[in-house]
Amino acid sequence: MDVQQIGNAVRDARRTMGLRQDQLAGAAGVGLRFIVDLEAGKATIQLGKTIQVLEALGCHLRVDSRAVLRS
Repeated sequence: MDVQQIGNAVRDARRTMGLRQDQLAGAAGVGLRFIVDLEAGKATIQLGKTIQVLEALGCHLRVDSRAVLRS
């Protein structure tokens, strides 16, 4: 998953919930500009704030490792 796909998922979830961008920003405790940039797939978004937005939408972030680390 890349940043654009995360932005698309956030936008789709927000619209499904019937929220405007400013409403989601308020619910997540982030600024409106952050929501706009996140939904646009801006590559320099902050992970912590992104997680706040996902939590406000009731979404979960999952990370799967494709490689096995060996010591």
